[in-house]
Amino acid sequence: MERRRLVLLLSTVASLQVSNSASSGNIPSRFWCFSEEIALQCGVTEQCKKERPAQKNAAIVNIGLYYESMCGGCQEFFTTQLYPTFQKLSSIMNVTLVPYGNTEETKVGDHWEFDCQHGPDECLGDIIETCTIAIVKTLANYIPFINCVEGSKVTPKEAAEKCAPQFSIPLDQVLNCTTSDYGNQLQHQMAVLTDSLVPQHNYVPWITLNGLHTDDIEEKATTNLLKLVCDTYPGEKPPACNSG
Repeated sequence: MERRRLVLLLSTVASLQVSNSASSGNIPSRFWCFSEEIALQCGVTEQCKKERPAQKNAAIVNIGLYYESMCGGCQEFFTTQLYPTFQKLSSIMNVTLVPYGNTEETKVGDHWEFDCQHGPDECLGDIIETCTIAIVKTLANYIPFINCVEGSKVTPKEAAEKCAPQFSIPLDQVLNCTTSDYGNQLQHQMAVLTDSLVPQHNYVPWITLNGLHTDDIEEKATTNLLKLVCDTYPGEKPPACNSG
């Protein structure tokens, strides 16, 4: 009986140590076994060895982009890394776009006012993209349009007017959304998503991989996103990975 109590006590202590170690890295528990590096950081290497075989059938890779519509670095990442990679690897990756970045919001009555880093044109660009995401709904249908807007050398509204016909985007509906209470609340939700980041963002573009952000992830994403997605995906790699 005493031996059994001792084993239970040691097991409890070990579990607490693992929990504390993982918590210290600000990494949610569902990601502890995502890679060997994260498992090592969180102190759960042995536990994850038992779980990792089942993760060979894991879901597609999730890339999150927290950005601003007139941020030069964001535009470059979108047009040279994110969109080209999505075109090649859409079968194994999903993209979450959050156009808000370093904007500050203030509630005035039941309405939100936004102060954007690059001025009112950027605020309009952000909410145009937010409303497009909400109205079009399907990533494969709205990401080419947003890529076109981000790659244009004119104001976001001018870019939207130029790009919408090319990708069958209902621009009148989108622009009506930007001035509506609905659009205002949609943009507030982008603020909520951005403010919920752990760790908090301190620059843009801010890139997450399966919900995680590290300096290493940011560096790999901005230099060769295709390779990062291919290396992360645990299943059979598509042919495009051979060129990454």
